[in-house]
Amino acid sequence: MIHVLPLGAVLAAYLHGSPVPDVDDSHCLGGRAPVTAPITAASPGDPVHYGTPWCAPKTWTPATGLSRGRLAANAALAMLGIPYSWGGGGPDGPTFGIGHGSKTMGFDCSGLTEYAWARAGLHIGTTSYAQWRAGQRIPRREIQAGDLVFFDTKPKRKGPDHVGIATTGKEMVVAPFTGASVRTERIARKTFMGIVRPTPIFNSAEIRSRT
Repeated sequence: MIHVLPLGAVLAAYLHGSPVPDVDDSHCLGGRAPVTAPITAASPGDPVHYGTPWCAPKTWTPATGLSRGRLAANAALAMLGIPYSWGGGGPDGPTFGIGHGSKTMGFDCSGLTEYAWARAGLHIGTTSYAQWRAGQRIPRREIQAGDLVFFDTKPKRKGPDHVGIATTGKEMVVAPFTGASVRTERIARKTFMGIVRPTPIFNSAEIRSRT
């Protein structure tokens, strides 16, 4: 039996502390995932992961990853001007945030990147910490459109606390801070931490590591 694992089920499990539902690993390693909620931006006939069984299609290659990266970057660029909202945004677009973001509909940094990659067909997690584990680490000289760019602005707290999505080798789209809006910025800064190129989930262990 193939277990369909929609994003809502994973987030509900994560938020309420219940076990993350498992998937059929043999299916994930060997078969194409049927599309149950296609993303219009994705290539016709090429299965995607968001809203489908959590496994990678046989068609996924490094070249596929680069083309999906461009889709993700374009999705982020389409959100230019949307207000920053702390805790706001997700795979379906801008939302009201939490705390001081509760009255503003928009994105925080990781909400924007989660949305952009959902439009390209991958679930990358909700927080910058989860997204840091969502794919392959890429050397700075190899950065491509769609790659996630991470920053550590609080050295006393382990892990990245800010993320943007590259559009070129030098620029990114980012939801920067309260009072600002989604905009493009230069990548080069002292707090730069690293680059991740999102990749598909192949098995249930990866689901747990990403959520």
